[in-house]
Amino acid sequence: MSGVPHENHGNSIAAWSAVTIVMVASCVGAIGVLISAPWLFWVGVALIVVGVAAGKVLAMMGFGMKREAADH
Repeated sequence: MSGVPHENHGNSIAAWSAVTIVMVASCVGAIGVLISAPWLFWVGVALIVVGVAAGKVLAMMGFGMKREAADH
C-alpha cells in the first residue's frame, strides 16, 4: 500500500451504473436457472455484456473516475 488515501473509491456514475446493471442481470440469469428457462439465463448473460459496455461508454463520456484521482 502506498499510504495515500483514496479520494472517491470509484464512486462514479459509470461505476454505479455498470454495477447495478450487472447485479440485476445476474439476478435475471439466476432466476432463469432456478425456473429452468434457458432463454432467461441467456437474457441475463446478454444484460451483463450491456452493463459492462454501459460502464465503459459512460466512463469514456466523462462520467467515470477522473484520471488524476486514479493515479494517486
